[in-house]
Amino acid sequence: MNQPSTTTIPAGPVDPVSTDLSRILRALKLSGLKDTLPERLVLARQQKMGHAAFLELLLADELSRRDSRSATLRAARAGLDASMRLESWDDAADLSYDRMLLSDLSTLAFAEAGHSVLLLGPVGVGKTHLATALGHAGIRRRMSVHFTRADKLFTRLRAARLDNSLEAEMRRIAAVDMLIVDDFAIKPLDTTETNDFYEIVVERHRRKSTIISSNREPAEWMAMTADTLLAQSAIDRLTQGAHTLVIEGPSWRQRNTGNQRPNLDENKETRNAK
Repeated sequence: MNQPSTTTIPAGPVDPVSTDLSRILRALKLSGLKDTLPERLVLARQQKMGHAAFLELLLADELSRRDSRSATLRAARAGLDASMRLESWDDAADLSYDRMLLSDLSTLAFAEAGHSVLLLGPVGVGKTHLATALGHAGIRRRMSVHFTRADKLFTRLRAARLDNSLEAEMRRIAAVDMLIVDDFAIKPLDTTETNDFYEIVVERHRRKSTIISSNREPAEWMAMTADTLLAQSAIDRLTQGAHTLVIEGPSWRQRNTGNQRPNLDENKETRNAK
């Protein structure tokens, strides 16, 4: 007796994206829709979605994709490390800082008001991570952001003097919504660098937000500059109304070395046994 053939029936229809549709989407620069269109068609059937609601869903997907891609590109141009975000911040128990203040800073109210932020503390506690994370938050709000180490900023300005582009460079720095200067005053500033620091602070004061991370307190900065009067004027402006987050604790590297130490000791014991 012939056995009846068995056919596997799929649980639900998933419409493939045809070649013609792919061509049309590519021509309209909507190729990203191909990845989610089949499952969106299934969802539309399950929820008995109207045409207008379905179109709105597809366009919302595309807008989300474009926003994400745009944010990634703008963050890269701003010099932001992609891995340093608020979501990836290691809030270790042995770190001491004002967590409520960090929560307030994450709203970016300070940037909208043109206030400065000072991130202070010893080496390795995460100042750069938090400064970068605030920059990413600014990017998502479509703010212009620029991240730079202090020494690289002053080197770029020195080079701008040589090709007569200093004025244009200063205008660009002054116009950035959120300027992040990392490792400020880690080494002494000469006369030119002190003057540039003063000009940047004066141009941005109460207009744009500046975030500075430093291993030194502002009271120590003047001793690191070549012109005390200019430095005092700049520091007074910068600290006026600034939000200061002080982070205390062991460095991230020390914490991770401590986590690895048992394995190192175990390897040593194994070698001794041999």
